[in-house]
Amino acid sequence: MLGSDELTVVVNTADDDRFYGLHVSPDLDTVMYTLAGVSNVEMGWGLASESFRTLERLKEYGVDAWFNLGDLDLATHLYRTKMLDEGKTLSEVCQQLAKSLGVAHKILPATDGSIKTMLETQDGTMSFQEYFVKNRCEPIIKSIDFDGSPNCTVTPEVRQAILNMDLLVFCPSNPFVSLAPILSVPGIKEMIETFSGKSIGVSPIVGGEAIKGPAAKMLKELGYDVSSVGVARQYVGLCNTFIIDQKDVALKEEIEALGMDVFVTQTIMETDQDKKQLAEYILEISA
Repeated sequence: MLGSDELTVVVNTADDDRFYGLHVSPDLDTVMYTLAGVSNVEMGWGLASESFRTLERLKEYGVDAWFNLGDLDLATHLYRTKMLDEGKTLSEVCQQLAKSLGVAHKILPATDGSIKTMLETQDGTMSFQEYFVKNRCEPIIKSIDFDGSPNCTVTPEVRQAILNMDLLVFCPSNPFVSLAPILSVPGIKEMIETFSGKSIGVSPIVGGEAIKGPAAKMLKELGYDVSSVGVARQYVGLCNTFIIDQKDVALKEEIEALGMDVFVTQTIMETDQDKKQLAEYILEISA
């Protein structure tokens, strides 16, 4: 739909972590595998036709292997870790991996620095992967922090992309652990707040429920409305346009009162056609 010179994806890296001695970048890999057409659609992460024999052997050795990495997926992390150990930046590594998989579109980590999402819960402090994978999002969240972000800098590639763009889209992701980590990188939030073009946010909450993941649970536990309104309030000053699902049409005026233009359409994407339809709609209202 959009050529490689028309679309740039800026990705959260605060979920990155080390597992079994390897640097793993879950969000970067999900975007890369999806654009390469090799993602595991059923699981929502990793590669298609995956096996887990290496992980099974690690467990036989007594390793607490709670974070699943497939045998094919391991090659990505082995190669990434090797290149990082050789002194390459995460941006350079990402470019090389994407190129090897035939992905022409730019996939950019928000920063090359080290940033890590940490959650303060009623069960103690834990990383995002410990919360999301090991504990299955069960602990009650009290607060979220992004360790290392004050020491990070926006990459030249991301800075240039923001300066050159005429349309900014916040995909229907979790505002607390997908968008907020990117905004915590010094300089990025300010660039977005002063962006003069059209900036569009798509609500990840439909009918009071998350399309995917723990966004609704997080909104409730952090004291926000579990609705498109609750999400829109997180985007004030960042988006001038907000898209909600048809099920939430009754919330349109309340979100407009926040100073946003609100559009209503089908946002739940169950098929490739649904994804294409939403993308076409976004391009249409931004023209």
